[in-house]
Amino acid sequence: MQRSKTGNPTTVGIIPARWASSRFPGKPLHPIAGKPLLQHVYERCSACAALDAVIVATDDDRIAKAATAFGATVAMTRSDHPSGTDRVAEVAQTLPDDAGILNIQGDEPLISPDLIRELAETLHASDAGLVTAASRITDEAEIADPNIVKVVLDARGDALYFSRSPLPYRRNSDVDIPSLRHHGIYGFRQKALLRFVAADPSPLECAEGLEQLRALHIGETIRVVLTDENAVGIDTREQADKLEAMLLSTATPSN
Repeated sequence: MQRSKTGNPTTVGIIPARWASSRFPGKPLHPIAGKPLLQHVYERCSACAALDAVIVATDDDRIAKAATAFGATVAMTRSDHPSGTDRVAEVAQTLPDDAGILNIQGDEPLISPDLIRELAETLHASDAGLVTAASRITDEAEIADPNIVKVVLDARGDALYFSRSPLPYRRNSDVDIPSLRHHGIYGFRQKALLRFVAADPSPLECAEGLEQLRALHIGETIRVVLTDENAVGIDTREQADKLEAMLLSTATPSN
């Protein structure tokens, strides 16, 4: 792979995609507004000039065939990976030691190319091993929702802790600290990613069900980019149907 034309080390977006899903089998290829869900994500990533390449990482021939058909580069991976991050790491081993890797969820068809660019730029400009994103929460119900992951930051903008619980707990209501919603997109330096997947799951990771706590446990720094973007993932067929209706309603009619 050639060096980046931006002057930064090579930066690659990797989209892990698997067929199996307890709630939504075959989700990556579910059609939304005439395209597989995965294609929407791939096209968003491909629109980001900060990425030197975008790779779909999968162990499934059906996904590989469909991704190749819409023009994606595909890397076939092992089928025994416990997480998408491990799948991404298998591909990352083939990249240069100083490469930046963006792990982009394959179920976020509205992911912002601008957010991907900002994460890539932050990864190369900072001394952090990882970068991720967060946005402000104003809805009290979302703050209490364990399905929405929260994060608190230090003075440099690095993550102190992630939790499914309200974070921070406001014993003193006079202190103005925003609640921040964590977005599940990560940028890794290649070596940091390989250290991460080589480490055992940490006790806090197991308790909260949040793998990013493993990175903090082993001493990695996670720089957090604050964003107004609020793209959501597709977890169910019902959510996919709602997104399709929205996309079709906003599509420009052809002449």
